Amino acid sequence: MKIIKIEIENFRLLKSFSMDLEEELSLVIGKNNTGKTSILSVLDKFLNEKSKFSYDDLNIDFKNKLEELIKATGIPEEFSPKGVKLKLYIEYNENDDLSNVSRVLMDLDPDNNKIVLGFEYTLTYTDFLKLKADYANFEANEKAKVVAKKKKQPSELKDFLKRELDNYFHTHKMSFEYDIATNKVNEDNFIDLESEGIGIKDIIGFKYISARRDVTNKEKENTLSRQTSSLYKKKEDNSDKTQATEDFKDQLSETDSTLSEIYKDLFSDVIKKVQDFGGIKLNDTDIEIISTLQHRELLEGNTTVVYTHDNQKLPEHYNGLGYMNLISMIFEIEILVQDFKRDKDKKPADINLLVIEEPEAHTHPQMQYVFIKNIKKLLAEGIKREDGIKRPLQYIITTHSSHIVADSDFDDIKYLKAENKNNVVAKNLVDLSMQYDEDPNQYQFLKQYLTISRAEIFFSDKAVLIEGDTERILIPTFMRKVDLEEVARLKAEGNEDTFLPLLSQNISIIEVGAYSQIFEKFIEFLGIKSLILTDIDAIKVTEQDAKGKDVWGACPVNEGTKTSNSAINHFLKEVAWENLKALPIENRTILVGGSTVCICYQQEENAYHARSFEDAFIHLNREFIKGRKATFQGIKNVSQFDDDAKSPYELAGSCIKKKTHFALDILYHSDENFSNWDIPAYIKNGLLWLKKD
Repeated sequence: MKIIKIEIENFRLLKSFSMDLEEELSLVIGKNNTGKTSILSVLDKFLNEKSKFSYDDLNIDFKNKLEELIKATGIPEEFSPKGVKLKLYIEYNENDDLSNVSRVLMDLDPDNNKIVLGFEYTLTYTDFLKLKADYANFEANEKAKVVAKKKKQPSELKDFLKRELDNYFHTHKMSFEYDIATNKVNEDNFIDLESEGIGIKDIIGFKYISARRDVTNKEKENTLSRQTSSLYKKKEDNSDKTQATEDFKDQLSETDSTLSEIYKDLFSDVIKKVQDFGGIKLNDTDIEIISTLQHRELLEGNTTVVYTHDNQKLPEHYNGLGYMNLISMIFEIEILVQDFKRDKDKKPADINLLVIEEPEAHTHPQMQYVFIKNIKKLLAEGIKREDGIKRPLQYIITTHSSHIVADSDFDDIKYLKAENKNNVVAKNLVDLSMQYDEDPNQYQFLKQYLTISRAEIFFSDKAVLIEGDTERILIPTFMRKVDLEEVARLKAEGNEDTFLPLLSQNISIIEVGAYSQIFEKFIEFLGIKSLILTDIDAIKVTEQDAKGKDVWGACPVNEGTKTSNSAINHFLKEVAWENLKALPIENRTILVGGSTVCICYQQEENAYHARSFEDAFIHLNREFIKGRKATFQGIKNVSQFDDDAKSPYELAGSCIKKKTHFALDILYHSDENFSNWDIPAYIKNGLLWLKKD
């Protein structure tokens, strides 16, 4: 039995949210403020009932509509209950024990193996009428206080709702009918779980490890040591008592006897003093100090986790926070697994769901790899008791770590994306495969590429897609130079920059070689603004082969008749060569689904049209290179820079020894503000476009 889907309505950013769950691990990723913590919170509020809903938990759009209804002059004739809703779609099979869920089954059709449990914190029509009337009285009283000068200004509707929400919104638990013919939920046909006295704890157990973990390396905290005590208590409370537990108790009993004999001598003086003060009457009362070591209390303050370094046992707080966080999580998982097992008199719940929030806290990349590689193995056994009872364990991990994503299975990943300011959607990464039906090899390439080296794009607001190492080395510096120049330009004009500096924005630089067109569907999937920096790659017919067919080769742009660049030919295939060379940036900006993509390549600058980055840079900065040619490690045939007849195209072809060394030469010979060379216009204009929101 497992949860296959979660649906959430009107909770914070989760206005109309749906997320599929995998049988074991569901890895939930996304940028900040995309609702990852909200999923955990709404599950906790409904399933564990330890915290109440507040007005701030309501989705902003829902709050606005609610306030409009309350303030409206007319009264609607009726409406369905409104508020926060959670639906859990459960799937079972013939091997599952249905004794706990038998009372919530809505359809006895053997082909229908779905259960939909609903949880609501809603406002009914009757409560709405009461709310509207109560607020009218509240508003009148507030205005009267202002008139009487008891208040400077009246409290608003939101203030009233913050204080009184629980008087009108109420929690309900239901099992809905699921129609397998339409794959839809019939909300008009349900079982009210509370009125039927049906508890949810036997069906679903929910636990979580919050990102706000109580892990420190302060000397007095002893986080790990406290957890060993908790873990022992959990084991002692359920049926998983091992021989080690019994041996521990037996040893304590023997120690009690030994210590009691020692205590007679140790405390004889104080007992004598009690006798002297008449606290002990002869042949009447006597006192004795004995040892009563209790196994639980003994662990509480007397178990110390240490680690060994160079044959020395050092206390836990000497360890780094990263290791402590990892060890603490493992301890905490063990504690929660014991909770899932429940007491020996109760069976574990049919479904056990564990959420681990941001396991990467305080840990370096290698440790994050270790965690995600081993977590499935750690939790694979699920809930397994000594009495033979077993239950599977489903778990959700939320993360901001590209390292964890890079070492995860594509099929496990759920990508959360903000569609607008008040709503988030969840996408299965595996669904991307359907977008690449025409060429599955492209999907395989994308899958391998992202999981190996460039997973940070999942957490970015914008992306720069570049061809190779040269751009990868130089783009961060180009960004800094653009930021400096833009601030200086605006200051000279008496203005301020209204956009964040490029280096302060969440931008990923992704090296894609000649395959940027393969990333089109992925960019659409992510919905992020993207800049593609590429070369115009002019070519012309250079000869004919033995069969009389044209042979195309590289050439200067002014001699070219078309481009060999795959990105340009894909994204701008409708543009003729002559128009392509002078195409303004607004015409090189296209929509890819909900994403805006700009394709930037060399254009004419200072009466010259370059073919490549090196060509463009040499044209603009010939004197910069010429004056330092003796120390440029990335060029050869340096004397050619003294020949003014040599074009930048020719110099790029005959003098660049290694492109990456040439890029490093540029950085090495830069002055403090990078003012002794210029960025080619196609890159600068592209970065200025990307800088804008």
